[in-house]
Formats: sequence, C-alpha cells, structure tokens
Amino acid sequence: MIIAAEIQDQNTGLEKCRRCGTCCRNGGPTLHLEDKHLVESGIIPLKSLFTIREGEPANDNIKKSIQPAATDIIKIKGQNNSPVCRFFNSKDNVCKIYEHRALECRALQCWDTQEIEQIYSKTRLVRKDLISGVVGLWDLVEEHQRRCSYEIIQNLISLYKSDKKNNSMKGLIEIINYDTHFRRLIIKRSELDPGMLEFLFGRPLTATIKMFGLETPFSA
Repeated sequence: MIIAAEIQDQNTGLEKCRRCGTCCRNGGPTLHLEDKHLVESGIIPLKSLFTIREGEPANDNIKKSIQPAATDIIKIKGQNNSPVCRFFNSKDNVCKIYEHRALECRALQCWDTQEIEQIYSKTRLVRKDLISGVVGLWDLVEEHQRRCSYEIIQNLISLYKSDKKNNSMKGLIEIINYDTHFRRLIIKRSELDPGMLEFLFGRPLTATIKMFGLETPFSA
C-alpha cells in the first residue's frame, strides 16, 4: 500500500524520505526483471518470495481495487504472519538489504508516486525467468499450473453461483485437494525447502479460495 508520509528538508524545502518504515510495514515489493540479479545472487532467496499466480485476485495499489493478476506477481514475503516486509528490521527501523533493495523500493517516493506508478505493472519478474532452466522443477510448476489454474477455478465458481452448484462444488474440491496433496508429495519425495512452495506454486488454494467469497468444505 502506498501511504503518504511527507517530510521536507529544512535546507532545501524539498520532500525527502525520512525512513519512517511506513511503506515497509505495508508489504514487500513486487519484483521486476531489474531485480533478477538479486535473486540469482542469493541476496533475496527464493524462500523469501511468494507468487501471486496469473488470474489470482490481487490488490492493485495504483487502481486501488482488486484485479485478477495479468501474469505472475512475485513479491517478498511478510514476517510473523503480518504484511511487514521480511527484510525490514522493525526494532531499528532499517532495511536489512537497503544497498541492494528492489526496484520498487528505490522508485517509491511516498510524497510523489509518479515514478513508481510508471514502473508498477511493467517488466514484472515471473517464475519462468528464474527457474525455467532447472531440469524437472519447471515441469512441476507447469503441471501444477495446468491442473490448478485460476481460469479453471473462476469458471467453476461462476457455475457454483448458477444452477450447477453441485457439479462445480465437486470440481472445486478436487482442485483444492489436488493442490494440497501435490505440495505434500513434493516435500515428501524431494529435498526441496518447504519455504519455497509459495514461490513455486503460489499460495495454497485453501487460503486463496476465500478471496472469491467461498468457504469450500473439502477433505485433504
């Protein structure tokens, strides 16, 4: 969320960042292609990221509304079940990777959002940019996306709200169960860090289905 927190430099009269931490407390940034090197170098580990998948409802800070994601939106996770950016040190009010902060962090000036508005939806980093060359792993991501796409989910929800409620409920339960078991199986059969699941396969459908106004019963 972009929240104004203006301050003027006493010498120049110009607004400047006072490092109040307001922007950091309201969620981590979305990553862009310009940030790819930060991930590849390990400065921002994959386990510190999560993916909002194509078609998933997402908060658009510029349009100030919930919009289906046009493509992957890769963001830095929060901390302790809060939106506070994982790299923000609340005690000292500083960014732990300030010298290597992401493009959106460098562009954001809360007193003048013109620059971040210009880059906000452009050159966004997607999962394929980072892991398409990893043998086997990208195949798993594509398989999960094929079976659990939000296009399929949206179609089932549209049916659910029509006169075909029972059939659509069955389809939704199958997809949610598949997503749940898929994640468990990946951890069981590989040495993959569980912290990477939300980057690789997005947030669990058991959580995101609620954004469609549904509390779907299922057995996992």
